[in-house]
Amino acid sequence: MKTCWLHQQGNQDCLLFMAGWGMCPEPFQDIPSGGTDVLMAYDYRDMDTGGITSFLRSNTYRKYKTYKRLHLLAWSMGVWTASMLSRHDELFDSRLTTAIAIGGTCHPIHDKLGIPEHNFTDMTKRLSPTRLEAFQRSMFSDEQEANRFTASFGKGERSFEEVHQELLALATAYTTYTTYTTDKVQPNVPNIYTSRIVTGRDQIFQARNQVRAWGRKKCRTLSLSHFPFYHWPSWSAMIEELKS
Repeated sequence: MKTCWLHQQGNQDCLLFMAGWGMCPEPFQDIPSGGTDVLMAYDYRDMDTGGITSFLRSNTYRKYKTYKRLHLLAWSMGVWTASMLSRHDELFDSRLTTAIAIGGTCHPIHDKLGIPEHNFTDMTKRLSPTRLEAFQRSMFSDEQEANRFTASFGKGERSFEEVHQELLALATAYTTYTTYTTDKVQPNVPNIYTSRIVTGRDQIFQARNQVRAWGRKKCRTLSLSHFPFYHWPSWSAMIEELKS
């Protein structure tokens, strides 16, 4: 697991952003902070959470003062991955002011509660640079936003091989930490979220599966595509809307 500061200006608020599979910092770097520091976690080829756990425990980083408020925004496969962090830090969720899940669930590989298992397995076996690009474009319903993402992602240093390895690693990790029974699947990760946002126009995590995973009365559906981040003018504006 890698981390990268998207914004580090000594603000009183800090956002821990747990990105989805196959991401790199570049598509997110031009989103203004709006007055919050933003630490991004990505590249889940390994689940070494030591860096993030240490950061949360100290609630400080280098010369900056302790943050008054820590927010979590977990997206896509990052929703499950963030919950994994709590297995390594029993006080994980208590350190957070808000914990928001968007466009993902704690059951990321599941026919009714996440991405259908056949679709996920097919992706791991048949992924190619062309299919990866098609997947990325399917995260959007707006062509202009898709082009913006593609242009910035192309500036990153992640190779196709890295991204494919990450997909395989996530599949293995999910299987390792999931208990299978005859009638249901129980994820061995807690639901740590104070706000659960369903992306209503999602072509990756179907909206109905997200609703089933969280419970209709425990989530909120917004008319957003899977990659929703260009919808807001800043990170702080995003958090302000999603946490309520």
